[in-house]
Amino acid sequence: MAKLTATEIETLAFDALLGAGTNETSARSMARAAAAAEIDGIRSHGLVYIPIYCEHVKCGKVIGDAKPEVKQTAASSIHVNANSGFAHPAIDAGFEKLIPTAKENGIAALGIYNSYNCGVLAYHAETLAKEGLVALCFTNAPASIAPVGGKKPVIGTNPYSLAIPGEDGDAAFVIDQSASVIAKSEINLHAREDKPIPEGWAFDAEGNPTTDPHAALKGSMAPSGGYKGFGNGLMVEVFAAALSGAFLGKDASPFAGTAGGPPKTGQFFIAISPQHFSGELFAERVKDLCTAITDQDGARLPGSRRKNNRIENQDDGVEVSDDLIEKIKSFNT
Repeated sequence: MAKLTATEIETLAFDALLGAGTNETSARSMARAAAAAEIDGIRSHGLVYIPIYCEHVKCGKVIGDAKPEVKQTAASSIHVNANSGFAHPAIDAGFEKLIPTAKENGIAALGIYNSYNCGVLAYHAETLAKEGLVALCFTNAPASIAPVGGKKPVIGTNPYSLAIPGEDGDAAFVIDQSASVIAKSEINLHAREDKPIPEGWAFDAEGNPTTDPHAALKGSMAPSGGYKGFGNGLMVEVFAAALSGAFLGKDASPFAGTAGGPPKTGQFFIAISPQHFSGELFAERVKDLCTAITDQDGARLPGSRRKNNRIENQDDGVEVSDDLIEKIKSFNT
């Protein structure tokens, strides 16, 4: 095991992505996000994904040198074609328009299509919150959740995230939830390590509960809260796919493996400036709300665990297996 700082993690990921055929802008965007995930303690979305990203560039599932096309279609509407490239640089490019537009007009929306896995959705939501904007974000994924009463997956894990600006220039709290009990990346991680998954995470292809991650990947993820979870995922599908113009999850190729072409999934972001609505009262209300939670023994704000990990790991770094480091370095040339 080696202990790597955020800068070292970013450099490791950047060099591999560049070596695999990704352009510098996209490689830097992806590497920065991978480092953030590792430092925040979200290992399932960190360096473990870099070899997959590199393989997907090499096989054409992601166009490594794609350049996103940004269009402002109306005063508060921005539309980005990721051109089958990585989601992160398309989001970065869209945010360059979204942030000033929301601050000027009070509210703005950004739709991204022909995109790819956007990693930790809260990472992007928090970027908007740090700009003083309330962020409501959606991303769809290849189908992995069957409707209640059915067996065939129709929607993906379809996360949504809400990030609220705080007084210190950071996010007051960040909600990041998926339509499934657990992110599919966690089941992929268990499958790669050949470890059983907890009961209640997934069903096999026949609709039976399973603790076998391999059977789960051939079946359906369990929706969080039953029919309510499926409803949340359906809401996300409307925003991230139908509104953005992306492929529906049922028509998208898998994020895992090399089968199929670009998944062409999508994201949707709504950014709201509190100053155009409740003004200074907004900060007071948010502070009061947060205090009502944190004043209770044992209670914590959503996203606080990630923030604590970030503080703890920022200087000391995180442990990364030597095998993973060598696997990532193999893409450098």
